[in-house]
Amino acid sequence: MPDRPHICVFCGSSRGANPAFVEAARAVGTSLATRGIGLVYGGGRVGLMGEVADATLTAGGRVVGVIPEALSLKEISHEGLTELHVVRGMHERKALMAARPSAFLTLPGGIGTYEEFFEILTWAALGLHRRPIAVLNIAGYFDPLLALLDAAVDQRFLRPEHRRQILVLSDPHDAVDQLLTHVPEDAGPIWKDLEQS
Repeated sequence: MPDRPHICVFCGSSRGANPAFVEAARAVGTSLATRGIGLVYGGGRVGLMGEVADATLTAGGRVVGVIPEALSLKEISHEGLTELHVVRGMHERKALMAARPSAFLTLPGGIGTYEEFFEILTWAALGLHRRPIAVLNIAGYFDPLLALLDAAVDQRFLRPEHRRQILVLSDPHDAVDQLLTHVPEDAGPIWKDLEQS
């Protein structure tokens, strides 16, 4: 693995309904490249995945894609990457994507994007890593998700410290800088009795 820093970006294999999503993905990719930070992502060339990868490459950046064999045709593997890893399944994909980056940034996407986000958040809550986690909340896309997490805090299914581990960003042009300077709170173990918190 290269010594240079990387950020893992989770995002959709669709472009979404709002052109602002595409603009944000491109801005993030350009920002990564101009700061000398590598992109780790899902390896596809379609949707927001393709947009962030292409913008990073166009600006001279390094892009590492990781895609399962079963999705390499459906998501259409990006053949122009610095590195493309075709793995056997989703578990291998997520493990390899999680091994490289200094931080995790989630852009708009569907259930696969949510699943990747929640797994990284769960790992943080379990104390398996202390790397920054952020959502790029373009056009309020993640408002319902954040409201759901707030409801889980209210109902004592999620500790406030773990909810605060999610950095909510709105400007794609300075998202990379904000993410890399963010120091996550030491939230303690997830198994602490929520009745006592």
